[in-house]
Amino acid sequence: MILERLRINEAIRYLGYGNHTPDNNILKLLKDSEKELLKVIKPKYVYKIFDILEIDMNNNIVTLLGCSMKLVGKDIVNHLTGCQRVVVMACTASNEVDKLLRITQVKDMTKAVVMDSLASASVEQICDNAQEEILSEIEDYYSTWRFSCGYGDFPIESQNMFIDVLDAPKRIGLNATTSHLLVPTKSVTAVFGLSKNKLEKKRLGCESCNMKEKCNFRKKGERCEF
Repeated sequence: MILERLRINEAIRYLGYGNHTPDNNILKLLKDSEKELLKVIKPKYVYKIFDILEIDMNNNIVTLLGCSMKLVGKDIVNHLTGCQRVVVMACTASNEVDKLLRITQVKDMTKAVVMDSLASASVEQICDNAQEEILSEIEDYYSTWRFSCGYGDFPIESQNMFIDVLDAPKRIGLNATTSHLLVPTKSVTAVFGLSKNKLEKKRLGCESCNMKEKCNFRKKGERCEF
């Protein structure tokens, strides 16, 4: 996978501009950051596909066939209801991105903030491309959207289990700390469901999100994609 352009409009949204256009200085920083990031981003991803053994709606647990990891939470159970299989995945933009961000923070904090938003947008871009590539190899299945650890009541602690199940440290150099943060930081773990039947489009909504009290989008009267 090679990224030739980054989603600057998405980075602008992360920066909190909403529908407003940033000034020329910020736009220049975005363009400059894009050039620098494209030199160091090395997209990598790893995934495994598991059959769903049971969706226990009473105890809010999804049990996977041939996998010791259980997916826990009312929201992930609701998300995967109607699915017969799941794809467990992890993506990263590489440790070189973290290094560039640290160097930029020392030199120019404003640019570092702009670059961080663009780097975050790049990870979602990598995830989108990875999901598209995975689905291209799977026939006759509909898919849900990606659901990451920390969404709703799906515990952030699950990140460590994702890392272990995917053997991510060896395969793509991705680790999780004891506080469940991913290293490199511009990385994502996620799961999406597969179903033989067309699925209803679901979204979490603000009230079920564990970030609702400190969400920058809500403060501005906006919503994220989830």
